[in-house]
Amino acid sequence: MKPQPIQWSLLIGVLLLLATITVTAFAITLQAYQWLLLLLPLMSYQVIRFYRSGMQVQEEVNNFAEGIRYRDFSRKFNVESGRAGLRMLREGFNNINDAFRQISREKETQFQYLQQMLELVDTGILSYETESGEVGWMNDSLKKLLQIPYLKSIHALTKRNEPLYRQLMQLKPGKSIVVDVRQSNSPLKVMVSVTAFETDHKRYQLIAFQNVHAALDENESMAWQRLLSVLTHEIMNSVAPISSLADTLQSRMGASGATLHNGDGLLEDLQAGIDTIRKRSEGLLRFTQVYRNLNKISQPHIKQVYIRDLFENMYHLMAPMLEQKKIELEIVLKEPDLVQELDSNLVDQVLINLIVNAVDAVKEQEHPRIVLSAGQQPDQVTWIRVTDNGSGMDQEILDNIFIPFFTTKKNGSGIGLNLCKQIMRLHNGNIAVHSEEGKGSSFVLNF
Repeated sequence: MKPQPIQWSLLIGVLLLLATITVTAFAITLQAYQWLLLLLPLMSYQVIRFYRSGMQVQEEVNNFAEGIRYRDFSRKFNVESGRAGLRMLREGFNNINDAFRQISREKETQFQYLQQMLELVDTGILSYETESGEVGWMNDSLKKLLQIPYLKSIHALTKRNEPLYRQLMQLKPGKSIVVDVRQSNSPLKVMVSVTAFETDHKRYQLIAFQNVHAALDENESMAWQRLLSVLTHEIMNSVAPISSLADTLQSRMGASGATLHNGDGLLEDLQAGIDTIRKRSEGLLRFTQVYRNLNKISQPHIKQVYIRDLFENMYHLMAPMLEQKKIELEIVLKEPDLVQELDSNLVDQVLINLIVNAVDAVKEQEHPRIVLSAGQQPDQVTWIRVTDNGSGMDQEILDNIFIPFFTTKKNGSGIGLNLCKQIMRLHNGNIAVHSEEGKGSSFVLNF
């Protein structure tokens, strides 16, 4: 390999210094001290030159090391001035800085790409240092899901959602659980998964929050529909022949009534028994027909509807019954031009059901009151709320209130709220309830 100029310069300098030292040694040996007057200054000059050259190199290296320490790769070393050795050293440092800048730009681009990608996904992401609990990063999806604008430490979650914090702390890496998260009075089912990783000798936890409420809700609804379909089919197949047989016995007994002996009221007992069988079988047929309607909700005809028109129609429809029962109906709509895409006929059915339930809830109150209100959240979610000041419900009832067949009314069918839930699902929305015993209930439709 051809020697570089810096190598020749260094080699010549070393050889000249060695030659000077050798001549000086011979002069001392021969006692030619007059030559020392020339040789000693020359040797001193060469040593000082080597020292200054070394100090210049050391200064350049220190400047480069300082830039590396503070990650300042924008520094440029002047390669136009200075001796050849320094120019080559500076050019090498500039090449290294250029390489670092390129790597830094690529890493920054990758980070920005990853960050933007994680901001776009619906899954909430949170990372924090295991030992200190300091949060390194959380995306917007998680902020919206938990309704938390900022979280400095995972431990700060205790003040906002202590049950969720306890569940997160108990969850081991590699495991997943489904937790309940309340969002604007709407309960959501969220699957939480945790993984751990280590970097820079520090251990971190990465938590993913995935909203599975809609999927679980849909699976549950489909399961109930399949069950109801089987039950109604089997019940109708079994009851229809009984009803038909009762009608046949009724007609046969009427035709043979004159020839039958009516001792001890036998005919009356037979007549009463047949009537009971017929009525109960017809009642069961009507009962199963009602539940069949749960599986026959048509697809909604969506169009833009003014909420004020929806409320006005509801007021005219329900006002006569409410006035008769002396129940106050208050309508609150702060945004008169609020518009939502929905099927007005299906949503009317939901509101009627909720208001009728509210009427039943406030019947024992001294000043019965029902409030119908609507609005829009900052994330463009439109909500409609039906609130009453009735007796409220306990937790056990709240847990079962949307299950088919479940009812607290003597003559209730147990399908009304489940029907409301299915209608809201058809609108890609949900229905939520908040209630306290003795303080009333509030049903919220989120579109």
